[in-house]
Formats: sequence, structure tokens, C-alpha cells
Amino acid sequence: MEPWLAGIIIFGSLIVLFVSGLPVAFCFAAVNVAGVWIFWGGVKGLQQLCLSMFDSVTTFTLLPFPLFVLLGEILFRSGIATRAIEVVDIWLGRLPGRLSLLSVGSGVILSTLSGASVASVAMLGSTLVPEAEKRGYKKTISLGPILASGTLAMMIPPSGMAVLLASLAYISVGGILMAGIIPGLMMATFYSTYIILRCYFQPSIAPPYTVPAIPLVKKIKGTASDLFPVAVIIFLVIIVIFLGIATPSEAAAMGALGSFILAACYKNLNWDIIKNSVSSATRIAVMLMAIVLGAKAFGQVLSFSGVMKAITLWVMGLPVSPITIIVGMLAVVLILGCFMDAVALLMMVIPLYMPMVSTLGFDPLWFGLLLLIGVETSLITPPFGLSLFVMKGVAPPDTTTGDIYRSVWPFIVINLGVLGLCIAFPTLGLWLPSVMH
Repeated sequence: MEPWLAGIIIFGSLIVLFVSGLPVAFCFAAVNVAGVWIFWGGVKGLQQLCLSMFDSVTTFTLLPFPLFVLLGEILFRSGIATRAIEVVDIWLGRLPGRLSLLSVGSGVILSTLSGASVASVAMLGSTLVPEAEKRGYKKTISLGPILASGTLAMMIPPSGMAVLLASLAYISVGGILMAGIIPGLMMATFYSTYIILRCYFQPSIAPPYTVPAIPLVKKIKGTASDLFPVAVIIFLVIIVIFLGIATPSEAAAMGALGSFILAACYKNLNWDIIKNSVSSATRIAVMLMAIVLGAKAFGQVLSFSGVMKAITLWVMGLPVSPITIIVGMLAVVLILGCFMDAVALLMMVIPLYMPMVSTLGFDPLWFGLLLLIGVETSLITPPFGLSLFVMKGVAPPDTTTGDIYRSVWPFIVINLGVLGLCIAFPTLGLWLPSVMH
């Protein structure tokens, strides 16, 4: 079978299964089994597929993912995360767009605690949007910051999506976690700057309101008791990876243990919290394993069918510069992200993209970071960004889909700006990984 025909059949079948509503992991499983049977020798191919699938998940590379989730679950369910957000609130004072700034600050905190974008958007959307509307905030400035800051969970460690990407792309987990820090903080800074400037020059969209004066001593005391301990846990997780003291798996385990200890110190740890947190982390870990199994097998199907080689040769023969090809690959990600789930998108493009990136002579870690920003942006890109639907579900009933779409575009532009900076100046993402021990 000609590679181009095999490619049409493989990707066409995958799209049809996506449209049918079948879970993503099952879509890839069905295509993989059929593809292996056709291109890899029937029963013998299936036997080899089972062996390679087993090898793909029996690796410590994936271990940080469920441990990071467990860390966040404990801190959320014990109420420690909420207390940390309240501390950020008392420090904002009377800045323009105060509640929108709180959304960004809270998004950064939740990102460092859970690495779960959807959970972050759901929590902030259900708590801060009603409060913002009560204060007279327009939807254009109350919804967008929550959607944008929720996606920071992909960028700022611990990031479960970064771990998944590293596993699928065969790049360093510690490296991709470090690479996301500077671009993630840049995004948060640009979000805040945009909010302050817009609310300053257009005060009607975020009317100022009287904030009770809080003594400095109380602010410092709240910071020391509710924010500092959480910051210590996250800092230790990041710093031990950065200094090479521990592997990402060991650091994640240390962070998870620290969350248990911290919850116990606050006297908020009980059997129900432990049971629900472990149960949730286990469910997510099983989902991750299914995703990895499907993605790794899909890459092998593309390889044995000749599709991957044919696409690589075609791309290499294009009369354009290598960096133009990289930009084109990212543009495809952004377009597909308007219609596809982020995980399904990663599973589809990584087996195709990573061999081409290496052939073009670019650093796979650098491209992994660009891919992470692109997928992060796709979560909030109309019409089908997943976070948009989450916001529609938790926002007040009078919030329309159009309100959500209009609120998010300035932040999409900011994300694309940071993506452009990381393309033009690779050091922004590669400096921290380069100085890791």
C-alpha cells in the first residue's frame, strides 16, 4: 500500500472515531490494532504490539504524574490551597482590576499545586466569576483571566501534561519541567500587565470598590502561616530537580509526602480526604497509562506503514527554511487545537513531529516547550477549547458562549506572543534546563 493512501486511511479512521464520541484512548486502540494487523504481520504483529505497549508504561518516567496529582488533591481537599489564595487576595489592595488580578495570582498558585488546567478553571470560575459580577465587572474582564491563568498549569511545575509530553516525545522530564518556568511566569506577568492597563484606562469594565484595610502585621502573619509552607513544598520539589539532588519521580514523591505532613499539621487530614485523594490520583494515572499505550503504538503504526518516513521526506524537500517548517508545524497544532482535545492532539502530532524536528537539527526539548505552549493555548481557543466548555458549565446562567469567546482573545494573543519570543529566543526556555545539575 502506498504511504499516502495508508496515511489517509489511518488519519481518516481516527477522525471518524473521534467524531463518534468514543473515548480518545479507545479511538487510538482501535486504529492501532487494525493498523498492526495490516502493516505488521497479523497475529505476530499483535504479539509484538503487546510487548512494546508493556515496555512503554513500565518506566519511571511516568511516575511523577500521579504523584503530582496526589500532591494537589491533598492540598485542595484539605483546604490549604484556598487559604493560600486568600493570602494573595489581602495583598492586592486597591489595584485596578483587583479580582481579575486575583484570578491570575490564584491560577499561578493552583498551577504549582495541581498541574490540572481544567480543575483550575472550574474552581476559579465557580468562585470568582459570581463575585466579580456582584462587583460590577464586565464579562470581558472577569472570564478571560480565569481561562488564561488556568492554562498556566501546563507550564509551571508540577505539570502533568509536561510529564506526559516528555514521555511521548522521549525527552527529559526534568528538562521540560524546568523549561516551562520562565515562559509560564512571563505569561502570568503579561496577563497582569494587560489587566492593570486596561482597567486603568477603561475603569467602567472593572469598577473600583472599597477594600477593608488590613494591618501589615496581619498580612505578614497570614503569609507566614498559610502561604509560606505551601511555597516551601513547591520550591523544594523544583529545586531538588534543578540541583540534581533527586530525580523528578523522587521529587514528586517528596512533594506528595510533604502535602500529607502539611495537611496533618493544619489538622485537616482525615481518612475521607486520604481515600478520595488517592482514588482520584489512581483514576487519573490509569487514564494516563491508557493514553501512553495508545500514543506509543500509534507511532509504531505510522512507522511500519511508511507514513512517517514519507511525510518526513516530503517536509525535508520543501523549499523553505527549517524555522519556517517549525512555525508551520505549530500553526497546524493551533488550528487542530480549535477542534480537538489537548491529549488527543499530542497523541496524534508527537509521533509525526519529533522525528522531523531531530532531522531538521533542532533541540527536541525546545520544540517540546513550543508544543506545550501551543497545546496550552488550544485549551482556550474557540470554538472547541476544552476550558471554554468548563467555564460555560460553572459560570452564572446568563453567561453566553459568545461572552466566553470574546473574553479570551486578548490572552490568546499574549500566549502567541510568548510563543513567538520562545521561537526567536530559545534561551528563554532552554536556559534553566542547561544549568541543571
